[in-house]
Amino acid sequence: MSAPIPVVVAYHSGYGHTARQASAVAEGAASVPGVRAELRDVSTLDEGLWEALAEAEAIVFGSPTYMGATSAVFQRFAEASAPVWASRGWQGKLAAGFTNSAGVNGNKDNALLSMTVLAAQHGMNWVPLGLVPGWIYSSGGSPEDLNRMGSFVGAMAQSPSDLGPDRSPSDADLRTARHLGEHVARTALRFVYGREAAAGLAVTA
Repeated sequence: MSAPIPVVVAYHSGYGHTARQASAVAEGAASVPGVRAELRDVSTLDEGLWEALAEAEAIVFGSPTYMGATSAVFQRFAEASAPVWASRGWQGKLAAGFTNSAGVNGNKDNALLSMTVLAAQHGMNWVPLGLVPGWIYSSGGSPEDLNRMGSFVGAMAQSPSDLGPDRSPSDADLRTARHLGEHVARTALRFVYGREAAAGLAVTA
């Protein structure tokens, strides 16, 4: 296979903090040879968005956590994907997710779990963060640890409400987002090459 594997980061950002997180996810995915990463803001529901998502081998969903859930803009995107669901257009693709909120907790898990349900309804295969918890999980932890929020389902970030996106999320949270992008990209490589190998076996069987 010669063409790069496409990974699309489909996100909404209300104030710019989640956009920085999304960019870090894309940077991590693009750092893997043989993978092409693309950022898509789901606040614009145009044909280009749906075409990019149709082409993608993996879609990484991202949204701020507002009032303990994904943003209304992200939910509008999720509901607009109903025709794709009906045609099973994302069936078998990889999926992952990330979120950001002002609170350390903020019920970010609820936002991530809603993304996993969206992926499951589309028949996608969820890729978790793949990191052990950092920071306060043990007494020797540091706020500079990867996965300092202690998430398993996806990447979490925290941006204080009085800091702009030029100063937050923290470096640790952005590095965690890069890890997610790289992890998804490497999983996509194994997934695509494994699928092609299995198809070859079926032909020769």
